Amino acid sequence: MNDTTRSNKIEQQLKNTEYALNVSSIVLTTDENGIIESVNDKFCEISKYDREELIGRNHHFVAVFSNEMEEVLRKGNVWHGEIKGIAKDGSSYWVDTTMVPFLNDNGSPYQYIAILHDITTRKQHETYIESIAYYDTLTQLPNRNHLHRWIAEHEKKVNEITTVLFLDLDRFRYINDNFGHASGDFVLQEIAKRLTQCLAETDLIIRQGGDEFIIILNNNHPNEVIIDLAQKILQQVSLPIQLLDKQLAIHISIGISRETNTADMLDSTSFIESLIKKADTAMLLAKDQGGNDYCISTPEQKIKMDRLFNIELEIKDALKKNEFHIEYQPLINLKNNQIVGVESLLRWSNQALGIVSPGEFIPILEKTGDIVTIGKWILWTVCNQMKLWQENGTLLQKISVNVSPIQFKETSFIDDLKEILNETQLDASYLELEITEGTILEIKDSAKTLEALQGLGVKVSIDDFGTGYSSLSYLKQLPIDTLKIDKSFIDNLDADGEIIVNTIINMGKNLRFRVIAEGIENKQQLDYLKLQKCHEGQGYYFSKPVKSEEIQKIYHQASKEWQLM
Repeated sequence: MNDTTRSNKIEQQLKNTEYALNVSSIVLTTDENGIIESVNDKFCEISKYDREELIGRNHHFVAVFSNEMEEVLRKGNVWHGEIKGIAKDGSSYWVDTTMVPFLNDNGSPYQYIAILHDITTRKQHETYIESIAYYDTLTQLPNRNHLHRWIAEHEKKVNEITTVLFLDLDRFRYINDNFGHASGDFVLQEIAKRLTQCLAETDLIIRQGGDEFIIILNNNHPNEVIIDLAQKILQQVSLPIQLLDKQLAIHISIGISRETNTADMLDSTSFIESLIKKADTAMLLAKDQGGNDYCISTPEQKIKMDRLFNIELEIKDALKKNEFHIEYQPLINLKNNQIVGVESLLRWSNQALGIVSPGEFIPILEKTGDIVTIGKWILWTVCNQMKLWQENGTLLQKISVNVSPIQFKETSFIDDLKEILNETQLDASYLELEITEGTILEIKDSAKTLEALQGLGVKVSIDDFGTGYSSLSYLKQLPIDTLKIDKSFIDNLDADGEIIVNTIINMGKNLRFRVIAEGIENKQQLDYLKLQKCHEGQGYYFSKPVKSEEIQKIYHQASKEWQLM
């Protein structure tokens, strides 16, 4: 049979097949080597090629074929499946395909006919469903559903995994509160890109939710490689991000767990979940230690986290059970060694846990939001105690109270304070509120709140001054009365420490603030602060925090003893 006769026969076969199937069917034929011999108009339409551009070319240039399909056809069998095609303009399409071989007398294929149906819309819909089911829509990273599917598909590999990293952004709420959720979303997208750039292609990173990410390393790296990776992540994440007209340095806390699935022989899902939980626990410890750091999971850390969990359980009813009390540490005028006021400090003693450090339970109160209720109770108790002292002849000049950022930003804060002052009949000028530098700068309406406090006559002190932000412009702009030098500077009065303390004292004086030094524990520290003419001080050198009934005794007796210092 010559080529012309064969071409005409194929064309007639194609027309008959198309008519017999459906006028919407997409049809093409090839010879035994995959050279396209004929196509119908529907194939030209979906592939965007003219018929002349297709005839005589190998069918591989318009589609991606599997080895399995070609093996079936070589054996003379019909193949059915889905094929991804590549159009002339580079776009892709999907076709449901039936490939039928025509066999010669010895059973070998001499021609193939492909009957196709366009399923591009369905495949696009499936891809969309896949993306929203298994990928995070904001960052395009895999999500928790993807992780579960990945575990099922890689069970053998999962059992060989040794390292999981759990990551959480530090102070992310500050970004949402001050720049808006759109800016927060932008930050998450940027962080996702940076994390991905730190990893190998074989590693898996998922967005856990919110500002949390999980990284699963597929290779059994030594410890030093894991630590290098953690440090690289900390460095990359902290590079400034431009938000509106400001550059922000974002920080992240990382928890690391390392283990192999051998002894307990957990199923793959349980094993990975166990690693994630341990890494999460280690991350919380990194955050509790100040953040912007990594922490590797150990049995000792589990003990610490179990205690924090028990604290969280017990503290819920602590106020109802009258387990909280206030202690007071004297504030001393360093010029004459007279007690001029007290700082009030919250204490908690629990039957099951014993005496719990404020460093342990205050962050939990802030995390749960219970600090607002406890904070109101503290303010009322302190104001009422100050009024009682005044009535008993203990005429202190001021009583100071630490105010949590959570409490400070409450819209009802000023009204609550007015109500407390009214109920206790304490003159507002005797009350001083201690807030941190971060509280002032992180809370959007802090200036309005400070002005409202000034209007009431309440004084404001910046606690732990020098440990927070480098910008000092707010000191001139906001109504602040007192700076408290952080104890860490007093503890380290070497040459550099003296420079810092001296600078803070002189700056405070120049801006007409009173300056208080915290943590005075020996005579050398006291002598230096007196030499620098620091206004006031407090610390164990004078008195540890004591209960209210001890303050009157200190007021009348201890001051005379301090005169000799």
